[in-house]
Amino acid sequence: MTLETARRCVDLLLSSETITTLDITGGAPELNPVFRFLVEEVRRERPDLEIIDRCNLTVLSEPEQEDLSEFLASHRVAVVASLPCYGEKNVNMQRGRGVFEKSIFGCTKLNAHGYGIDPALPFHLVYNPIGAFLPPEQGALEEQYKEELHREFGIRFNSLFTITNMPIKRFADFLHKRGELASYMELLVNSFNQGAVDGLMCRNTVSVGWDGRLFDCDFNQQLDIGLACPPPSSPTAPSYQHKSVFDVGSLQELEAEPIAVDSHCYGCTA
Repeated sequence: MTLETARRCVDLLLSSETITTLDITGGAPELNPVFRFLVEEVRRERPDLEIIDRCNLTVLSEPEQEDLSEFLASHRVAVVASLPCYGEKNVNMQRGRGVFEKSIFGCTKLNAHGYGIDPALPFHLVYNPIGAFLPPEQGALEEQYKEELHREFGIRFNSLFTITNMPIKRFADFLHKRGELASYMELLVNSFNQGAVDGLMCRNTVSVGWDGRLFDCDFNQQLDIGLACPPPSSPTAPSYQHKSVFDVGSLQELEAEPIAVDSHCYGCTA
């Protein structure tokens, strides 16, 4: 993301009173040159705003990131980090050799700066399955994580979020090669939960790409599915439109627009 795009994002946050959260994600967002600019500007201009870093725990071991945990804590940035298991074997199998050790180091460093301990510094972990099945019950798994991580490493965190693997990109390719894509989609469709619809991210979130383009959710962004067009005037009219942060004066302008949906959306309602 360029500094120009980052500045425009800040301007939109300041002009959109209904926005209450800045959620920064994207693999390892902390390595983006504008990451700290975004955090500093938004915290100064909107001290009331919740700022979340979808943290890649391994980045805390990277050169020139030695002060990252201190930076996050000093700006009251909530941390949400993926840790697919509390055991070394499963994490390294899914993420690569050495990832578990670096992740544990990242957790202990965050704890050392008050994360998961100080109520003003929330620290949450995220679990997702490693295969074509739905995650287990969240509460029971959270208890297991807390018990194992504290006993083995002294790690403390606030909550565990379980999420369903989305049938897109690498995971979709993985399922296709194993001949499991159709059965997994059937599982998601049959597991549709009407009660989950009101809380879907696409209903209250705007996802901004690195180039400033706007999407209804992170998954639509990965699939390059832009904002939905109004009801088409003809069968050949485009289904999606690509707007960017430079095309809108306020994010409130998007509230009445339809949401772009596709089959992968069943992953959020399962």
